Amino acid sequence: MNTMRTKTAKQNAITYGIVIIGFLIMQIISATGHMSSSLSGLLIPFCYYVILAVSLNLVVGILGELSLGHAGFMCVGAFSSVFFTKCMENVITNSLVRFIIALIIGALVAAVFGILIGIPVLRLKGDYLAIVTLAFGEIIKNLVNVLFIGKDSHGLHFSMKDTLSLGMEPDGQVIVNGPQGITGIPKDSTFVIGVVLVLITLFIVLRLINSRDGRAIQSIRDNRIAAESIGINVTKYKLMAFSVSAGLAGIGGALYAHNLSTLSATPKNFGYNMSIMILVYVVLGGIGNIRGSVIAPIVLNLVLDYFLRKLQMLGSNPVLQFLSDNRMLVYAIVLIVIMLFSWSPKMIEWRERVFHKNAKEEA
Repeated sequence: MNTMRTKTAKQNAITYGIVIIGFLIMQIISATGHMSSSLSGLLIPFCYYVILAVSLNLVVGILGELSLGHAGFMCVGAFSSVFFTKCMENVITNSLVRFIIALIIGALVAAVFGILIGIPVLRLKGDYLAIVTLAFGEIIKNLVNVLFIGKDSHGLHFSMKDTLSLGMEPDGQVIVNGPQGITGIPKDSTFVIGVVLVLITLFIVLRLINSRDGRAIQSIRDNRIAAESIGINVTKYKLMAFSVSAGLAGIGGALYAHNLSTLSATPKNFGYNMSIMILVYVVLGGIGNIRGSVIAPIVLNLVLDYFLRKLQMLGSNPVLQFLSDNRMLVYAIVLIVIMLFSWSPKMIEWRERVFHKNAKEEA
C-alpha cells in the first residue's frame, strides 16, 4: 500500500513539475526579450485550456461519461464572475482581491448549475447523456444572448426584451446588454494567476482521484452494477464528479473572461465547437490521463496557433494556410484517428501483438 502511495505521489509530482518547468521556461524567454507578441498572447489561453481539459477529463476519463456541455459551464462561470466584477468595480478597488472573489463566484455558480443539471441528466448514459449536455450548453448560450441587466440606485433590473424595458434611472448602468454582452471588463487575468489556477485544479482533481471517493467514482466507471452491489451510492458520486468538473470549468471561464475587454456569448466563444475542442484535448492527451490533459492543449495550440502562423509568414504555403484556417477540421480528424487507434478491435489486436512481440524480444 505504501509503495502504491509513493508511486502515486511521484507521478503527481511529475505532473506538477511539468507545469512549473513550463512556467519558468516562459518567464525566462520573456525576461530575455525573446518572446514574440503572438506567443505572449497564448500564455493565458494555455492556462484556461488546461483547466478545461483537466476538468472535463474528470467526467470523461475518471467517471466514464461523455459530456458535450462543458462550454456551457465555462459560459456560466465567465458571465457570473464578470458580472460580479462590473458590479463591484468601484466598491472593491483592489483588482487582485476582486478577481479572486470573482473566481470563487464563477466556480460556485458553475458548480450549482452542475448539480442542477446533473440531478436529472446523470440518470442517462452514453449518447443520451451527450445529447442532453450538448443541449444544455446551447440553451445557456442562447439565454445569455437575450438577457439584459442594468443597475441604478434602486438596485438591479432584469429584462429579456431590450435595454429600454429595464426601466432604469437616466444615470443607470447597463451591465449585460443582450447579444452585445458585457463591455469594459478589467483585464485582471495574468499568466502567473493562470499557472496558480492550473496547479490548484490539478491538486483538486488528483486528490479526488486518489481518494476513497475517487476510487468509488472509478469503480462506477468500470462496473456500475458491481459498484451498486457493494453499497456505493452511484448517484452521489456521479453528481460529485460532475459538479466538481463544472466548478473547475467555471474557473476556466472566469480566467478566460477577464482576459477580454468585451464578453459575448457567441458560438465561437461558448458554442458546440468549444466543447468539441476541449474533448479533443482530453482524447489526444489520453482519456483518464490527467498529465496528458496538461500537455495536449499546449502542444495543439503551439502547433496550430503559433508555429503554423510563423511558417505562413515565411512563405505562402497553401497546405499551411489550409491547416491554419481549418483548425476545427484538423481537430476532428485527430479525434477520429485517435479514437480508431484506441478503440478499434483490429488496432487493439495489432497493438497487443506488436507490444507482446517486443516484450518477448527484450526478455
